[in-house]
Amino acid sequence: MSEFDVKDGKQLIKFARENIEHYLTTSQMMEVPSIIKNKFSDKYGVFVTLNEYNANGNPLRGCIGYIEPIYPLYEVIHRVSISSAVKDPRFNSVTINDMDNIIIEISILTPPKLIEVIDPKDYFDKIVIGRDGLIAEKGMKRGLLLPQVPIDHGRNWNVETFLKHTCNKTGLNENAWKEKQTKLYSFQAILFEEVSPRGDVVRKYLTPI
Repeated sequence: MSEFDVKDGKQLIKFARENIEHYLTTSQMMEVPSIIKNKFSDKYGVFVTLNEYNANGNPLRGCIGYIEPIYPLYEVIHRVSISSAVKDPRFNSVTINDMDNIIIEISILTPPKLIEVIDPKDYFDKIVIGRDGLIAEKGMKRGLLLPQVPIDHGRNWNVETFLKHTCNKTGLNENAWKEKQTKLYSFQAILFEEVSPRGDVVRKYLTPI
């Protein structure tokens, strides 16, 4: 993960934006530039998040991704950048005009690791807000929240609140994290984000509470 720097983040976000805007204009995915394909061919889980540019906290506009490192990084961004714009069922599809007020964030994920505990309260010592993302899994249900979720948009969640919201996101009872049948995984992420629509790109650091 240390191989990614701000220059890489700028390239990836530029690619994601151009891909989205090309699709919104032509209904076709753009061809992946060879420089992107050659440089970002290693496999990673990745999420593309679209936020509205807003002085009150940049509200979410779409977020889609892959948890597991199954496909090359460029291929995942090629797919999910468009999906985050037009296929997130929580929101209406983004339009080309909307893109003037959208900032793009990319989260490159480490492989998930099972959090092993004897007592559910042990999660409080093993999960760090601002470092860890969480995946909850029970039966056929699986869902996740990215590391930035407990902190972004004015939130100030503690670990228990994070656990409850992750279970809810998965479609489980908010206290399902206490059940032995529920497996919880943690992962970390490198985050890159536009400062403003089509503006500079920075690496985003999260501050634990």
